[in-house]
Parts: sequence; structure tokens; C-alpha cells
Amino acid sequence: MNRNVTQKLIESHLVAGRMQIGEEIGLRMDQTLTQDATGTMVMLEFEAMGVGRVRTELSAQYVDHNLLQTDYRNADDHLFLRSACRRFGVWYSRPGNGVSHPVHMQRFGVPGKTLVGSDSHTPAAGGLGMLSMGAGGLEVALAMAGEPMYVRMPKVLGVRLAGALPDWVSAKDVILEMLRRYGVSGGRGKIVEYYGPGLACLSAMDRHVIANMGTELGATSTVFPSDEQTLRFLKAQGRAEVWREISADANAAYDENDAIDLSRLEPLIALPSSPGKVVPVREVAGRPIYQAYIGSSANPGLRDFAVPALMVAGRQIPDHVSFDVNPTSRQLIENMISLGLMEHLIQAGARFHQAGCNGCIGMGQAPATGKISLRTVPRNFPGRSGTVEDQVYLCSPETATASALSGVITDPRGMGIPYPRFREPEVQPIHTALLVPPSEGDAATELEKGPNIQPLPQFEPLPDLLEGPVLLKMGDNVSTDEIMPAGAEVLPYRSNIPEISRFAFSRIDAGYYERAMPYQRTGSFVLAGENYGQGSSREHAALAPRYLGLRAVIAKSFARIHAQNLVNFGILPLMLENPEDWQKIGSGDLLRLAELPAAIAADRPLRIDNLTQQQRYMATYAVSPRQRDVLLAGGLINAIRQRQNGRPWQRP
Repeated sequence: MNRNVTQKLIESHLVAGRMQIGEEIGLRMDQTLTQDATGTMVMLEFEAMGVGRVRTELSAQYVDHNLLQTDYRNADDHLFLRSACRRFGVWYSRPGNGVSHPVHMQRFGVPGKTLVGSDSHTPAAGGLGMLSMGAGGLEVALAMAGEPMYVRMPKVLGVRLAGALPDWVSAKDVILEMLRRYGVSGGRGKIVEYYGPGLACLSAMDRHVIANMGTELGATSTVFPSDEQTLRFLKAQGRAEVWREISADANAAYDENDAIDLSRLEPLIALPSSPGKVVPVREVAGRPIYQAYIGSSANPGLRDFAVPALMVAGRQIPDHVSFDVNPTSRQLIENMISLGLMEHLIQAGARFHQAGCNGCIGMGQAPATGKISLRTVPRNFPGRSGTVEDQVYLCSPETATASALSGVITDPRGMGIPYPRFREPEVQPIHTALLVPPSEGDAATELEKGPNIQPLPQFEPLPDLLEGPVLLKMGDNVSTDEIMPAGAEVLPYRSNIPEISRFAFSRIDAGYYERAMPYQRTGSFVLAGENYGQGSSREHAALAPRYLGLRAVIAKSFARIHAQNLVNFGILPLMLENPEDWQKIGSGDLLRLAELPAAIAADRPLRIDNLTQQQRYMATYAVSPRQRDVLLAGGLINAIRQRQNGRPWQRP
């Protein structure tokens, strides 16, 4: 059978299940990636498993999210992560070394390998011919322990690229075109694979841009072949020896098909407050801006900074515009200095920040109230920037820089200057000084746990009866940023579940915490619309609500990673058999679910009694036999403990 690249990667790592669409499969994970906003919990979970040392080919921990040290909390957690890496055999990327995804691709990415990360943009490594996926931290901890990664076999959406990108159009516009076509949920249950002659004009880091934001489609992952562009990238990184060619077989088929003529694309922009609200830049040109921001994991390559630097050379940013430059790695800074690019940005009036995620996740660089911020980041969910009533637009580095120079949203094609042509040098400075390799024989290293690091909460198995109120009813596309915000105020508590739970659903309803606490032991429910839990892979968006007593989410549909996280912490992801029943349930209604273990063990629909409305509904749950056992145990940690005690947690 002729295989596409995705099928080849899955087949070579398949350890459980069959490659039948919708069937749960287990994949061997070669590498893992963790970052500090989620990695602290991963390390605590890995410690609880008692494995000792990681069992992957390579695991890496990056400190890139929580870089603001406004008090002891983030600094203490950095020391904890450093000690955990020494103890468990993990690479440690120090604060200021850079954003996880581009650094991992430069230093550790290997075509043909698998990677799972506790960050939803981990699929960026698909730009190098890897099969990479984001997941909740608990699943990453399991992968570090040598366990398979479980997903449902996705469809493969093949996108044929033809032509070449015109001047002033870049890789960001390719993925914005995909978001214009498919929205934020059109990729659910799919891996997007790009192929065709148009690949020749896309560098490995261009592909990284597209693969990174494939997450915003709701896709399981994004895959590119490994070809001459991949080899060129690895040579520049001094790692040509790991290259191998990976391409689709002749006449390989795809489950769904699409095509993009790159030569017909134009500059695009996503309007507030969703990556899926994409229009041509020309349609919104002229709107005054406050901020233009370049950088982040979504546009991390040298060319993404070089082109803006050449655009502003000899020019000045207006005094009412904040032109924020967010370097993505220490290596990038060295390259910009060696090529003379840094001085162009400095002289133009750019504001430089340390290498890391920073404003992308609301850790500084928040825009002014009611003012437009153009950003090359992957997401613009409401309030994610750190400003509650923000107006964040997503665009390419070219569009952001052109707008910074003019002070209004500007189609860069109308600037009246030649397009700055930049080709990355074949040999580049390589920076590894802040990358600490695993130590041998450090299993006895004591973990440095500051006062903010609290033990993992323990949850009881699924009871026979759940009865509680609907504390919240929400609409479509609720993101994990809204369920559990990031930002400088919240993220320092990521290793302290009792404290971080105070912020659960606070972007939607500031009174949720107070209403939930009386039902912490007895249980409560929330209602949501389509694509509940889109966005970040942060398991805190499931763990904190579960700590507050949330036992079931009734939604029209779920985002993949969040649905897995709900199951992992014993929260039922329910969908009503009759969609019209959703409208009948109101916030505050008292619901009852009975005979739960028996029904779930038998894979029967659940009966929901609405005691307030005197109504009855039937609900389903799209989980695998393995996940049913996890729900019955009250969560994945309980299931693992059962297995360690000699009781199976996975059905054959």
C-alpha cells in the first residue's frame, strides 16, 4: 500500500491498536518536551510514578514561559526544574536560552522521530519531518516513563502546495489562509500533511511557522516531508548527520484533499479575538495601532527578524507606536548581531525583550486599553495578552513591521520600497552555553522544592451517584486561556493547585470559585458549546476545576487535548444524545447522574436527571476502553497506582 508521510511515521511507531480512522492507537514516543508553565507539574507527576530516570531517547525541559521574577515563586520553580532534570536525566534549557519549539528543532529535532510535549504548539517540529503532538502534562510524564502516547487514529488532510510566495507574503500567510478556510475547529481529528512543488520555496523554519499554528486549526498535528530544505537547515545547525529523507510514496492517497497556489496568496490578518477570523490586510488597512510585536514560537526564525530589520533600516518608528521585538533564542540574538541586523532595529526605536515567550502568554508587553496590537504570535484569545479588553490582531512579520512604520494597519505591498531579500547563511553561530546536558548517576539528587510547590491533590474514584448544580453555561470555542488564564498573576501558581484554582473560569465568571467551593466534595457541572477547551494543552484547565469539584462537562463537542485532560483527572466529557436538550438546561439547574460505574463499565449512555426542570436526558461519552478504566479509577494517577498494585488499568 502506498503510504503518505503521516502514515509512515505512525506505522513505524505503532505499538497498540490498528491504523483505522477513529480507533485509539498507542505510539512509541522517542522524545519529550516540557516547558516551565506545565513542566513543573510534569516533574511532580513523574516523581510520583517512582520511575527514577527517563526512558525516552531524549527529554528536554525549557524555561521560557515564566521568566518574570517579580517574587520568589518563578525563581524557586526554575531551581526545582533544574534539580529535576539532574535527577531524572533530562536536558535543561536555562532561563533566557529561548522558546522551546525553535530551540528543540535546532538542537534536538530528528526527521522520522516522534515527539510529545506539554505545550500545544509542539507540532511545530513537524516542519522537520517529525510526528509531534501536544498533550497534557500527565501524558507527557507517562511518555517519559516509557509508556505509549494514546490518540485516536486521525484522518490525514493532504494539502498540495504549488507556485511560489510573492513578495511581501510569507509562511504566516499560508497558515492564516488555512485558518480562513477551516476556522479553529476544522482540523479536529486530522493531521495536516503538506506536499507538492510549492514546498521548494519554504525553508524548514517557514514550515515550522505553518506547523506551529496548525494547532489553531484544532489539528492533532502537522507533518512535512524531510527533503533538501530539511537537510539545509540541519547543516546550518551543525547536525547534518541526523538527516534522512522521508517522502510520500508515489500515488499516496489522503483521506481529505485541498490545494493552495502560493503565488495567489496575499497578506492576511486575523481579527480579534480568534485565530480563525481571517481577512485580507487591505480590508482593515488604515486602522490606527498602538503596538506591533514580532517574535514568538509562531514566527521564530532568523528571517522573521531579518526582514523586519531590513525594512526599518534608516527609518524611525513613530512615537505613538510600541515596536516590540521578542527574540526567540540566545542563538538568534548572536546571529542578528553577527549579521548587523540588531543595530537596524535598535536605531529604529524597537523595544527588546529577553529570549522567551513573554507577551505571547501575557507575561509582559500587554497593550494599552482599547488600542490595537498587531502580533506575530499564534493566538489572540480574549485577554490572553494581559489586557482584559484587548484588540490583538495576528499577522506576518512583514505586515507588523509595515504597520509599525506607518502607525496604522498597512498592507506591506503598498510601502513603496523593494522587498528585502534575505537568505540565511549556510554557516551560523551556534549557541549552546545555556543548554545543560543530562548528568549521569544523579538519581540521588534532592529535588529543590520551594514553599510554592505543593503536593498533587488526590481524587477519589468515580462514585455511583453524582448530584450537583450547573455552575456555568458557556458558548462555543471556549479556550483554555478562559478556563485557566496564563499571565504574570496566575502562572506563578502552576505548582500550587489550591492557589491557582482561585482563577478557574475567572475570565468568564469572576464568581465561579466562590460558587464552586461549597460543592468541592459533592460535585458540580458546567455546560459548554462547540469545541470546548480549544487552545493550550495546559492540564491546569482540567486539574484546577476538578480540585473545585467539577465532575462532568456537558458540551456539544470537545477539543482533543482538553478532552484527554478531562479524562485524565476523572472529569466526564459528556455530549447529549439529543442536541436540542442542551438549550433546556440552565445555569443553576440541579443535575443527577446515577449508576455511573456500571453504565461506564458497560459503555452505556448515561441518564441525566434535571431535578430543577423535572426533565431527563441521555448523554454519551466518546472514550476508549482504556479511558473508561481511567474514569472509573477517578483519573490517570489513580489508574497508574492500581496497575502498580497489580491491578490492570488498561483493557486488552
